[in-house]
Amino acid sequence: MKRAIVQLGDFLTLKRGYDLPEHARLPGEIPVVSSSGITGTHKEPKVDGPGVVTGRYGTLGEVFYIEEPFWPLNTALYVQDFKGNHRRFVSYFLKWFLNGTGSNKAAVPGVNRNDLHARKVGVPEDLGEQASIASVLSAYDDLIENNRRRIQLLEQSARLLYKEWFVHLRFPGHKHTKIIDGVPEGWGKKSLSKIANITMGQSPKSVYYNENGNGLPFHQGVTNFGVRFPSHKTYCTVKNRIAEPGDILFSVRAPVGRINITHDKIILGRGLAAIRSNCDQQNLLFYALKSHFFREDMMGGGAIFAAITKKDLHGVELMQPTSKIAMMFMENVLSIDLQIVNLEKTIENLAKARDLLLPKLMNGEIAV
Repeated sequence: MKRAIVQLGDFLTLKRGYDLPEHARLPGEIPVVSSSGITGTHKEPKVDGPGVVTGRYGTLGEVFYIEEPFWPLNTALYVQDFKGNHRRFVSYFLKWFLNGTGSNKAAVPGVNRNDLHARKVGVPEDLGEQASIASVLSAYDDLIENNRRRIQLLEQSARLLYKEWFVHLRFPGHKHTKIIDGVPEGWGKKSLSKIANITMGQSPKSVYYNENGNGLPFHQGVTNFGVRFPSHKTYCTVKNRIAEPGDILFSVRAPVGRINITHDKIILGRGLAAIRSNCDQQNLLFYALKSHFFREDMMGGGAIFAAITKKDLHGVELMQPTSKIAMMFMENVLSIDLQIVNLEKTIENLAKARDLLLPKLMNGEIAV
């Protein structure tokens, strides 16, 4: 299909976001969008939705479509003027342009909007074609989002079961179990270092990073975290601090307490720790940590952390039940965890299919 060659600035206008430090944010439901996506909320918006946001540096190619009014942070660029183009199409177009043949990332360590505006791009001018392309691609994203919601609901059910058994102490047989000083007989609080092996991350020099798949996947923090499992974008050839498949990945820097599980052997940067149960109770440990850090940046006692030290993490105290109760809980959540794994695989396959279609639709190789 024919494409008009124009400067990007003739197709849309990008603008830098606005400062809003965390201490200035007021309670509300308005998404605060940074270079890595929605990272908080505020009382009032700066921009009406639907909108499109991308990172100014460090996350070139990450593009976020926001349905509702939002506040874009100064670490990001947002589309100030769509110039009559289809908004959802623009989000996909920017993803392709910034991450594909239209972008020279090596030349743009920090994104300059004037540089981007000056670049030549091939665009479909017909709004009907734009809408059709957006419809094809958004069908994949809608399925991905539905599966993510299913994962969240499944995890919520497992977390509610954990709370019922280990917080409210209504576990099987609780009526016949003696409670001593608020703790069931045979149970006890133990520090994380007593029940798990903990590996703190340490970042190699950035000269060893690549996006070509050389070495092992490298995770500095939560940028590529998913609902349950991370995706891999950056790799590293210096194998320093390692997380093994099945390890719990725990964020030790803001947002402290965000948790994923790695399917693969990966290299840990300084923003993460890897945690593995030393008594074969990994599933129980996962939900225990989820419960203890019941909100990102907040521990069970209500304390908020911008970062957590090795000493703090090792000293986290978790309720440790008897082996019998632990096994019963893990048997109950096994089917839930297996469903989550299968849904994550479906999401991965949908994302791959969408990303294969994206450049072909944008350059007109496939007609719609």
